[in-house]
Amino acid sequence: MRFCSLVWMSSAWLLCSSLVTAQETKWQWSAEALQPFWQGATVYGESVLFLKDPEAETADAVVLFPINQIVSIKSSAGDITYEEGRDYLWKPGSHELLLTKESRIPSFLPSELRRQPGTQPYALTHRDGNGEILFGGRLEYAAMQVCVTYEHGPISWNGPLPKFDATVLPRTIEKLKSKQPVSLVVLGDSISAGANASAMYDAAPYQPAYPELVRLNLAKQFETEVTLTNLSVGGKDTPWGVTQVPAVLAAQPDLIVIAFGMNDSAGRPAKEYQEFTRQMLEQIRKDRPETEFILVASMLGNADWTRLKQELFPAYRDALAELCGPGIALADVTAIWTEFLKRKLDCDQTGNGVNHPNDFGHRVYAQVISALLIPE
Repeated sequence: MRFCSLVWMSSAWLLCSSLVTAQETKWQWSAEALQPFWQGATVYGESVLFLKDPEAETADAVVLFPINQIVSIKSSAGDITYEEGRDYLWKPGSHELLLTKESRIPSFLPSELRRQPGTQPYALTHRDGNGEILFGGRLEYAAMQVCVTYEHGPISWNGPLPKFDATVLPRTIEKLKSKQPVSLVVLGDSISAGANASAMYDAAPYQPAYPELVRLNLAKQFETEVTLTNLSVGGKDTPWGVTQVPAVLAAQPDLIVIAFGMNDSAGRPAKEYQEFTRQMLEQIRKDRPETEFILVASMLGNADWTRLKQELFPAYRDALAELCGPGIALADVTAIWTEFLKRKLDCDQTGNGVNHPNDFGHRVYAQVISALLIPE
């Protein structure tokens, strides 16, 4: 079994802007929710998981940037708002949040994020050999995490951030600006199919996965019709992507998001990964030469899982960058996630413990892709 199919396997998931979906009515788009976390002075809904110190009666978590002011800390579902002083403490200029002894915010010992070998549906052997990583097939990790909205001062960031450049995807950007309909196709694995986004399980806060977030964001920001055909399927990789070219062409796309890598990272060499991606590009452009592309360099999977070859993620990113040029842009989520993991823990933004994002992570995917199309 391919390991990106840990949450679900399904046929192609199709969404069109002409349909009023249940998730659209339950989760309302807002500019704040999809504001790039690296822009402005406020981060909205950053997820954290509070870990207890086994040798002390304390629990803490850290956020990306130094805190000037806490706006709110809420449960991932959004149904509980926690109180400063009663539930948590913080110091101006610090990244750290501390729980009070009486806090209602959930917290966990590191040992609680592990399971005994053979007690879960999948072999998620921890790299240190001490049991398995706790697997969350639905929203188990979301239930353990909380969402922090906070104000901060000027940020420092190591590594690249996406930048708008109208010359890279000129045809799509011009159609959006002139309010022409845009056909968007997404082709990828279970991350793109929506795994561990709350809408997938019809649970609060009902946030869609990143492909629908991108569609909504473009449609709202440019006040135009954007249709989405999501052909992504859990457990798939770049060789499978090549076989889906006829389905991609059938959607008559203006813009195609190609997002593989998590399943390939079990061991496919970067050159092979690049070649399969190149085949997708060339076969599509043979029939639709004006089609434009965004190539997504994946988030990093949990480095503690023995199945993943961590060195392949940046190698895949570099391989995609070599394919970029006129009409082909890179959405470098790999760089974003690399910096996340220098500042925070994997459990802060994981959706399933090993290789999927949570709602916050899906918003980050959407923010990175949208930033290539929407001027700051």
